Amino acid sequence: MPLSSLHDPADLARAQGALEIAWERIRPLVAEADRKHEHTRLAYIVASYALVAVDEDDLAQRAWDRFWQR
Repeated sequence: MPLSSLHDPADLARAQGALEIAWERIRPLVAEADRKHEHTRLAYIVASYALVAVDEDDLAQRAWDRFWQR
């Protein structure tokens, strides 16, 4: 699980919230057949930025931006 690398409860909560925010924006733009894979990819992106983001919204925005940089 991508977020399992986060041990601080506050970091984990922020990452989970950001993942939900970003995924709600991204999900409608992704083909249904690709959603599981893309959700997992997004979770890894969120985890990679979790410790540098200022807050949940910043983390969601960083994840959104990175998600589209293939």
